[in-house]
Amino acid sequence: MRFELYRDSAGEWRWRLRVANGNVVADSAEGYARRADCEHGIALVKESAAASIVDMTTKIA
Repeated sequence: MRFELYRDSAGEWRWRLRVANGNVVADSAEGYARRADCEHGIALVKESAAASIVDMTTKIA
């Protein structure tokens, strides 16, 4: 698994998380003007490993 940093067609920084088989399982969903901000987004995803899982199918709207 690896994070890839790249520039999009608008010149903004983005990231994507690619697994061993080549599939992208997550991406930044937004462009960043600064590389440092993009790297911060990656850090937030890495820190979210401890996030809880909520089964929304049990929630009634």
